[in-house]
This record gives sequence, C-alpha cells and structure tokens, in this order.
Amino acid sequence: MGGGKDDRERELRREDLRGTWAMEREAQLSGVKAAERAALQKLYGLEAAASIRDRSLTLFNRTRWGLANGGTFAAADFLEDMRQLGEQDVAILGVPLDAGTTYRSGTRFGPQALRRISTLGGNYNAERGVVLNEALAIVDVGDVQVIPANLEKSFDQIADAIAYLTERAVFPVVLGGDHSIGYPDIRGMAPYIDGKIGIIHFDRHSDLSESAYDERMHGSPFFHATNIPNAPASNLVQIGIGGWTGSKPGMRVARERGATIITIDDIDRFGPERIMEFALEVAWRGAKAVWLSFDIDSVDPAFAPGTGTPEPGGLTAREALRMLRLAAREGLAGMEVVEVAPPYDVADITALLGGRAIMDVLATLVESGKLGRSPIARGDEPRADDVKQSEEQPGG
Repeated sequence: MGGGKDDRERELRREDLRGTWAMEREAQLSGVKAAERAALQKLYGLEAAASIRDRSLTLFNRTRWGLANGGTFAAADFLEDMRQLGEQDVAILGVPLDAGTTYRSGTRFGPQALRRISTLGGNYNAERGVVLNEALAIVDVGDVQVIPANLEKSFDQIADAIAYLTERAVFPVVLGGDHSIGYPDIRGMAPYIDGKIGIIHFDRHSDLSESAYDERMHGSPFFHATNIPNAPASNLVQIGIGGWTGSKPGMRVARERGATIITIDDIDRFGPERIMEFALEVAWRGAKAVWLSFDIDSVDPAFAPGTGTPEPGGLTAREALRMLRLAAREGLAGMEVVEVAPPYDVADITALLGGRAIMDVLATLVESGKLGRSPIARGDEPRADDVKQSEEQPGG
C-alpha cells in the first residue's frame, strides 16, 4: 500500500484501494466500548420524545461529541445521570438549536459560548451579597438532544426536557438557541402549573407572528405559547419592542389578543423602575407563575453585537441587568436566554452579558427569598447591642 511509480503504472483494481481495506477492517473492530457507552448514554440521558424514530437518541444529549463540550456554566457540577435530578435548586440546560433562524444563523453555538465565558470571575457578587454556589444547589445537565433539521421534533424534545425539570421542582435556566425555543419551553412547563402563567419577555421584536417560511420560527414563539390555555396573552408583557426589524402582523396579533407591549420610548419616558412595576402587575395578574424570556437582542448592539437580528437603539447593559433584577423580585418559574450568536460576537461580550443576566437573576431570587437559602436581608443585619442583649437572655 506504499504507493509509487510502479503502482501508478499498473492496472488499478478495487482490492488495491485503501477504501476496500477500510471496509474489511471495519468488520474486525469490536466496538464493545462504544456499545457500553451507548447503553449508559441511553440510561443517563432518558428516553427521547415519542416523535423521535431513532430510539438510540436520548432526551438529554450524553454523547461526547455534543456542542456543549466547553465545560459547565459557572463551573457548576455536571449531572450526567438525569435519574438523579430532583434535590437541586437550579438546572442549567442548553438548547443548541438555530433551525428557527430566518436570516443569520449561529445561535446553536450559544450554549457553548455562554458556558465558556461564564467561568470568567466567580460566584460572589458584592452588590448582591450572595455567593451563588453556596446559596443554591446548581447543576448543569448538558444539552437537549435537538434534531437540527427538524423544528417540530426538536420542540417535542425541548418540551419533554422542560417538563422533566418542572415536574421535579428544579428551576430551569435555558441557554439558547434561537427564540423559537420559547414556545416549547412554555409548553413543557404549562401542565405542571396549576393556574395561569405570566410571561415577561425582553426583546426588540414582538415574536408574535404565526409563522415564517411556512414554519414556527424564531419570530413566532409567543403566538403559539399564548395559544396554550393557561398561558394567555393577557399575561404576556413584552419589553423593549421597536425599531425597523419588527413585525406588523405581530403587532396586530398583540392588539387582538390583548398582550402588553412596552417600547424603548416607554422606558425612556417612565423609567425602568416604574415600567417594571407595571410589567410585574400585568404578568402576575391572576397568575400562579411567571416565566422570564430574555432575548439578548433587546440590548443595543453596541453592548451585544453577537446576535442574529441586531437592532440599534435597544437597552444599555446596565438598564437590562437592572430591569431583569426587578423582574425577578416576585419570583419566577424559570428563565431562558436566547439569540446569543457567537459568530458575530466581539471578545465574547454578548455571551458574557447573557451569562451575567442569569447570575443576576439567580442572585435576586436568593436575595428576595424566592429560591435557595437566602442570606440576611440588607437592612436587617443585627446590631452589636442587639446581639449582646440576646446573648444575655435565657435560651438566647
């Protein structure tokens, strides 16, 4: 098989080909370790959604070749065996899907980028007074096994994965992925909420169109989510809408269904605090739970260039983080960060902002006593003379 002048001059036969040798060699390879690994993947990753014909695929991707091989979010422990989920406070879940993108793809690499840059820094924030990995039991459960060429099967997988987390009362943090995943995220959670679900949605686009290119794309998650009986549009509040990439049909749907749209002009006029007070009132009106959907393109591309549909004039990074913390004060059922597209990012600043949004929201939930083990509330720290007095009391 060495090759040379003599080989080039003589008659070429099929059995002389390296490819023919490779086919024969394949039959001699046992594949025992691969089979053992596949069996464990099936056990740890759980059964795929009913619509998946290839039953070797799992619900949670446990292969070594997934897109999430960039470590875990904020160095959280990786939970390989999904049968062990249930005692934790928070589960980080990647959804590397961009099949719902209508123009610039790349968000399938969003979970990887969010995880990778999240290790810049630590778990402590002086302003929040929280050490996240002490206040919360956080695990990274890897990625949903999406089907890149099939949106509807991917939706089934995502909905089943969110249902698995919600049923076990573990707070889901979803790393997108394009915004089409907003629909199956709500769909998976809805059966486990005994009452209405409110949605607080940060975006420059309303995402209320029924379809694009004859499919449920990233501009349509909340058209379909608000068709779910206990996720009515009357409890949907959309923040940051505006610019030249919006949908006229989506605005009509918002009007007809009674959704609430808050533009950047509204935020400038009334201020972030007053806007969020109003948004919380709308989302929580008669609701049992609220879902937080943060599209990174709600932020001005000066601060978040790495996204598929950037629109100038959005929120500053400081405004976005402030408003997200305000959104979390009353508690949340889960959250998603979507439309981080690393191919268009600069120095990872978009992914970094998305990760910090997650950490700020989790810290606020801890700080307000809505999740995990809350520290002493600011302003309620015991004074030195109070401590002395308590020590002097019997049984103090």
